[in-house]
Amino acid sequence: MRPDFAILIYPVISFDSTITHKGSRNNLIGANAAAEKVNFFSNELQVTAQTPPSFLVHAGDDGAVPVQNSLRYYEACVKNKVPVELHLYPKGGHGFGMNNKTTDDNWMERLRNWLNLIK
Repeated sequence: MRPDFAILIYPVISFDSTITHKGSRNNLIGANAAAEKVNFFSNELQVTAQTPPSFLVHAGDDGAVPVQNSLRYYEACVKNKVPVELHLYPKGGHGFGMNNKTTDDNWMERLRNWLNLIK
């Protein structure tokens, strides 16, 4: 069963060794996973026209999960004509939660607006 939408906040999307969060990758598929397994679990490589609409939030200075995870997923959604919205903040690091104190912008309000649009 497919979810109706996805809300991805500073997500680990890819297991590509150049942009992954190594701890997540190692815990989920092992440190020495075969390339086939890495590709299978790299979500940006699994996006199709049937992927649910997605909302992403990330900070450019995230020191734990590189912002390229969200950028690649966004690009894959656009390529496959999946409705997607990305909010990228210059600062905020990883784990800013519902309030990124480095900006007056309220991503939760943006999410509310997006949810109303996809109904």
